[in-house]
Amino acid sequence: MLGSAHRHGVDGKDALHALSYSVRLFNVGEGMTMVIGPSTTGSLLEVGVVEWHGDLAVVHAMPARDKFLR
Repeated sequence: MLGSAHRHGVDGKDALHALSYSVRLFNVGEGMTMVIGPSTTGSLLEVGVVEWHGDLAVVHAMPARDKFLR
């Protein structure tokens, strides 16, 4: 997880849980995929993932916004 992923206060364990149990994926452009999934407590998160030096990196994590829940 890159530092930017912590900007909205989402715990790393919650972001990884959302990735593991994703329910939707969105290609949002510029190489980023937005993953929607539950935190460890069940609240939906949006987690932004990009390819970073050949691996995947989480660059964004926050409570899921309405535009991703429609």
